Amino acid sequence: MTTSLKSCDVLVLGGGPAGSSIGAMLAEKGWRVDVWEKDPHPRFHIGESLLPHTLPYLKQLGVLEQIERIGLQKFGAELVSPYHDEPVTLYFSGAMDKFHPYAFQVRRSEFDEILLRNCEKKGAHIREGFEAKSVDFSDSALATIYGTNAEGTGIRQQARYVVDATGRQTFLANQLHAKQRNLQHNSVSVFGHFEDVVRHEGNEEGNLTICWFEHGWFWIIPLPDGVTSVGMVCWPSYLKSRKGSLDEFFWETVKGSLAMTARLKKAKSIMPIVATGNYSYQSSVMTGSQYMLVGDAFSFIDPILSSGVHLALHGGIRGAEVVDAYLHGHAQAGQKARDFESAVKHGLKTYSWFIYRMTQPAFRNLAMAPKNWFRMHEAISSVLSGDVFGTTPVKLPILLFKGFYYLMAVLDLKANLVQYRRRKYAIDGESVAS
Repeated sequence: MTTSLKSCDVLVLGGGPAGSSIGAMLAEKGWRVDVWEKDPHPRFHIGESLLPHTLPYLKQLGVLEQIERIGLQKFGAELVSPYHDEPVTLYFSGAMDKFHPYAFQVRRSEFDEILLRNCEKKGAHIREGFEAKSVDFSDSALATIYGTNAEGTGIRQQARYVVDATGRQTFLANQLHAKQRNLQHNSVSVFGHFEDVVRHEGNEEGNLTICWFEHGWFWIIPLPDGVTSVGMVCWPSYLKSRKGSLDEFFWETVKGSLAMTARLKKAKSIMPIVATGNYSYQSSVMTGSQYMLVGDAFSFIDPILSSGVHLALHGGIRGAEVVDAYLHGHAQAGQKARDFESAVKHGLKTYSWFIYRMTQPAFRNLAMAPKNWFRMHEAISSVLSGDVFGTTPVKLPILLFKGFYYLMAVLDLKANLVQYRRRKYAIDGESVAS
């Protein structure tokens, strides 16, 4: 038996930040919006660190005050390197745009719940426990989506437009055979939530910490209630080398870092250690006259720059303008879609350049430089704050940073070439002697 639901203007698949934001914006414009969300909210999700340039999106959605109440303020990112004597903190106030000096650390279960309920408040119909299985675009006027509800009953619904916000499930990219693995960057994450992690004091308490180690990097994200999110991102080959349990593997890696050992000396895990493959990918399609892919449903990159929620909200809010144009039959809808795609890909390209080089000695040396040579720190701080879509003139500092990176790489060619080769083979699941 299949139950048919009343048709809608827009069916949004996924109730995370991307789906909730585009659903809210379209419902506010008067369209009938249904949201299918597979997992009942609130639900656990990793990715607790917001960016300063995310806050205007939250204000536009009307939820900024609620997020402020559940968030812990962060003013920058601390960089810790075993190859340098002292840590360096890059403050958002030191970015090119001085008007966004802070962001928040949040529990994603609370954050995502606020966004989904806001979407509902704006007029969208939320259907939790609904999962899409297939979609038929053969009718140019109405797409037909098939799925199941929480009881396992088959469901069917028609919509003028379908938005895929299913995250790493990549529903439409899989159906359209458009998902492409990113062969330049693959990683895995091992993480958990902990009590009694050593925190910094005062305004530094909420700052993100990034700590490099031989096979990747750690994150430390303080949450508002005394719990701390701690994880590591490493190459797949390093995870495959573990001999014992995942828990033992995590703590053995922590012990190999003096900085992490000091911060976690009294830490107690309050959840099982989890591992997940952060295999990077991108879809070869993003928009069409009947569909759109937003957030992780379109592309996923390494989480080191905390860009996931930022990209999701940017995609949801800007993408709503494109969907609205298609639904109204505007002649410029296609151009709006191309402009949207160009902006999203520009942001991904900017983040990707930094991510691919984060473990290179040349990058570390520039990031850990004690002084803001040639506005190097301004360039990194601007990217860390999420200023990749605005009108701030960040191109020149970023270009200078890239130029100095290549110069540093050439000056220490052997070390950088060795690290590049180790990373390349490690991603492929092979081992190489250093």
